[in-house]
Amino acid sequence: MAQTFKSRIDAATRELRNHNQEHVLQFVEQLDRSQREILLDDLEQLDLNLLDRLIEEHIHNPQPFELPKRIDPPQVYPAKPASDLESKYRQALDRGENLIAEHKVAAFTVAGGQGTRLNFDGPKGNVPATPVRNKTLFRLFAETVLAVQRKYNCVLPWYIMTSRANHEDTVRTFEQNDHFGLNPGDVFFFRQGMMPCVDTEGKLMLASPESLAMNPDGHGGSLRALFRSGAIEDMARRGVEYISYFQIDNPLVYVVDPLFIGLHALDNADMSSKAVVKAEPLEKVGNFALVDNKVTVIEYSDLPDDLAYKKRSNGRLMLEYGSIAIHVISRSFVEKLNQHGFSLPWHRAFKKVPYIDKTAHLVSPENPNAYKFESFVFDALRLADHSIILEIERADQFAPIKNASGVDSLQSSQQLQIERAARWMERAGIKVPRREDGTVDALIEISPLFALDDHELYDKRRQLREMKAGDIVYLG
Repeated sequence: MAQTFKSRIDAATRELRNHNQEHVLQFVEQLDRSQREILLDDLEQLDLNLLDRLIEEHIHNPQPFELPKRIDPPQVYPAKPASDLESKYRQALDRGENLIAEHKVAAFTVAGGQGTRLNFDGPKGNVPATPVRNKTLFRLFAETVLAVQRKYNCVLPWYIMTSRANHEDTVRTFEQNDHFGLNPGDVFFFRQGMMPCVDTEGKLMLASPESLAMNPDGHGGSLRALFRSGAIEDMARRGVEYISYFQIDNPLVYVVDPLFIGLHALDNADMSSKAVVKAEPLEKVGNFALVDNKVTVIEYSDLPDDLAYKKRSNGRLMLEYGSIAIHVISRSFVEKLNQHGFSLPWHRAFKKVPYIDKTAHLVSPENPNAYKFESFVFDALRLADHSIILEIERADQFAPIKNASGVDSLQSSQQLQIERAARWMERAGIKVPRREDGTVDALIEISPLFALDDHELYDKRRQLREMKAGDIVYLG
């Protein structure tokens, strides 16, 4: 056993020396065995050939970003179909519902974030998010999965990508809550991949004498982690063909949307996206565009103001649709992306990264000092043979919780949740009390176990009661 351990250290030393990175072993003689194990685990997960390429391409010889010469607005399925699309939407809805009922669909949640920015200690999925019962995001989505399974008499497997920082806490949360009523065998947890940070010379950095400075490999890494974790293999075994991708911080998201899934399937798309009309030309969201007949997302930071404000002949913005990180992805497309190594491009970010110096003292830099490498999930759209975009009403499906206060905060999200619930109630014929400014004068929460959408609520309208100002209403 000792020889095996020594051979691992020797192999790591040779590999690091071949790539001029042996300095990360400078404290190895001072480490105990358990600390050496931690360092070896980090080192053995490195792809140093990939790292060499990234350092050369992004640090030593970086190429400036260039906008494509021709950028066109993409074709988008409207939120409300015109008469010529009504038949296709009905067909798509039927197709999507059949695929769900036939166990061909899985839910996939990117849940690696912590609640730090929300002043919450723990996984973001444990943030109390709903306006009446304060259900956590994990509980809310679990109830949605359970409601879908009951409605369609199916199994909807749920794949949850965690991170190194929150994996154990996330798994423990589900275990302590009996998986929120779900079959544990149908909930699949796996960790996001990590990438090492490097300094301005391209040298690996240490976070402690026994560990590398690492960062998550970006939301695009979710497509790599699906493959490496065995999740894709599990989907294939189950017969899952379509993956409903969403991030943990949006309590209004449709965990699975039959219409969206059906349109994706009818059009034989590889990867499809939901989009909202941008609130203003410079909104900080990715911009959907058509480049070389491929759906593309241009980051807001890469979009010049003149292009952001450019309008078409009908007076609408040329790039009017923003990305909100909701996708349907074909399982076969994820397999293709990983067939010969991971296909997505890498991006660099120059950030402040704490590190230990040659005397093993921790340095917390005041300015950016290191490069992080990450991939973006929307870059996969450029690699798809076919992709569709479905417009949605922002207020119906997008209320992210990202900030402690202000825009995209818990408070703003809960208000949007209340407003959507009120609209559903009004469509069911219930008069909702409103203030002079039009806002709802009540707290309303509708559990997905009571109604997944406004149509289900309408069907239960006889169970609803009239409301008065200041009421607290929970339908569960």
